[in-house]
Amino acid sequence: MDETSPPPVVVAVGGDGVGRAALAFAVDEAVRAGCGVHLLHVAPAFVHGPDSILVTSPEVQERGRRVLNEALEVARQVVPSGTTLTSDLGVGPVVESLREATRGARMVVVEHRDLSRVHRLVSRSVTNGLGAHLRVPVVGVPAAWRPGRGPGQEPRVTVGVDVPVRSERVLRTAVAEAAGRGASLHALHAWRLTGMYDGGVSTQEQVQDLAQRAADEIRHALGIAGVDALDVEATVETRRGSPAEALVEASGASDLLVVGRHDPLVPLGSHLGPVARGVLHEARCPVLLVDPHDPPGTDEADGGDHRRGRVET
Repeated sequence: MDETSPPPVVVAVGGDGVGRAALAFAVDEAVRAGCGVHLLHVAPAFVHGPDSILVTSPEVQERGRRVLNEALEVARQVVPSGTTLTSDLGVGPVVESLREATRGARMVVVEHRDLSRVHRLVSRSVTNGLGAHLRVPVVGVPAAWRPGRGPGQEPRVTVGVDVPVRSERVLRTAVAEAAGRGASLHALHAWRLTGMYDGGVSTQEQVQDLAQRAADEIRHALGIAGVDALDVEATVETRRGSPAEALVEASGASDLLVVGRHDPLVPLGSHLGPVARGVLHEARCPVLLVDPHDPPGTDEADGGDHRRGRVET
């Protein structure tokens, strides 16, 4: 990638070529951001022996070049003439190589497909590995997704809100995405009580009080995130139930889902989280996975004409 140019949108090209859904999303994002599209394919190297030697045979590299060249041919048909198209080939451990090569990118776009169980596990391991550890945003695009909306469907970005006071980065990203798309923003917070409290011991009044307090906190957090400054029309929904199921349901009427990845307090364990992992692979629209602790990449939320946004419940 050219360090003197604006950071590109990187499309991760799999062993069976570039996904058209991922490419379509990346092109739309690049045109809107005024940056380029960069295709990146990593030919997997094999490890043999006790010293873990990477085997980078000519055959591996040649196959990688063929895959990348075929992906470029596909991309040239859909990337507009005014948008820069570049590519790169790596050889090595796939996830680690992709993580290293995509530092400084605007975002990384990965397509996940309806494959056989074995191939699906491999595909998910790559997507999960990138989503769990990359510091740049990662977008998972369903293979069946296509740009456009159903009849009467308005542009909408949905953001999953866990704990509002710890969701500033996620909310700022969602607000900026909605503003850039001319879309409304739907902030969704789903929760469930555990143990005996989920069995009906808590009263309806207590449930309503929890929902109202969560909604108030989200509205306050949206104001801090810049919803007013960017004149984004926002709605807040709180519901009792599975967060992952609620977000997957909302994906059917959304252009984009924005969720934060889990960041555990200890270095071991999943850095993706069960909600983000489930949504990433079951949603019907692209899912933008955000590191909640990254500083905001833009300052749009602090500028603008400060016209009043609309937050509804």
